[in-house]
Amino acid sequence: MTTILVTGAAGFIGSHTVDRLLANGYDVVGVDNFRSGKRENLAAASTRSGFRLEELDCTDLAAMIDVMTRVRPEAVVHLAALVSVQESLNNPELNFALNLEAAHNIAIAAQKAGVSRLVFSSSAAVYGHQRHLPISEQASKAPISPYGAAKLAAEGLLRGYGTTYGMTVVCLRYFNVFGPRQDPSSFYSGVISIFGECFRQGRAVTVYGSGRQTRDFVSVHDVARANLLGATGRVERSCTQNICTGKRTSVLDLIVSYERLYPDHPPPIFAEERAGDIMESCGDPSRAKKTLAFNTEIDVGTGLRELIRGIPIAERSLDPRAGLSF
Repeated sequence: MTTILVTGAAGFIGSHTVDRLLANGYDVVGVDNFRSGKRENLAAASTRSGFRLEELDCTDLAAMIDVMTRVRPEAVVHLAALVSVQESLNNPELNFALNLEAAHNIAIAAQKAGVSRLVFSSSAAVYGHQRHLPISEQASKAPISPYGAAKLAAEGLLRGYGTTYGMTVVCLRYFNVFGPRQDPSSFYSGVISIFGECFRQGRAVTVYGSGRQTRDFVSVHDVARANLLGATGRVERSCTQNICTGKRTSVLDLIVSYERLYPDHPPPIFAEERAGDIMESCGDPSRAKKTLAFNTEIDVGTGLRELIRGIPIAERSLDPRAGLSF
């Protein structure tokens, strides 16, 4: 049975990725130090015989070497990170440790364990402000936060290690991920998660800036599927892919959608624009479609219904050998 190691396994994206891998027949070893991950996110996975959890910190190189040489996974999906632009501004030293030093440790440990495939969770934050949309992978990289800068540096580091040590490195630049298990109280939480909590509690939402800023919102279910394809699909060489829908949604559009379900909710409060925020963001998904056979399946409306009304999204099974959904 093929074994895949997932770092940050108890996190928002990590736990969905673990569930997806298990559902597709893989054994999974999850690694998490529970700095931000939650044990309840792994409740379903913990009942599966193919899942094992290692409570470790990715900044501990010796621990990473030990677990990988014991497990000998065929692929590693590296999701553990400091995942907040704001927190990277407040604590750049921690950002460096969790987003760059940890990536180095994972690559060195993977090389020593003979891992052939490494999937890295990068971010659209590497692009910074862009005048031309949608953003392709060839666009200029001008990150405006320590978070984006660390993600871009880690991409280069891992691609270089991959070339040196014979690993295929797949860097996936997630755009704005949303969905179940996203903690609205955390630094990482996206606007959809935060707004949902405010509307449910009858509290006015705070909009930073005009509200006309746009984002490319991608469901965590689609992101988990992209991680599976990155780890197990037909990828012949190292590559970098946008994981996005190619569609723009403004903050004000989201408020309108929520207000339809909560008509008596108080109006939003507008505040000063935050440092490090990007005005417009929309990705070009064409390369992921060509290289990974990846298409998003869940639009913002469907994802909101899942969050607000508790309507679960039935995940389609995936044949990772073909890299195609069916």
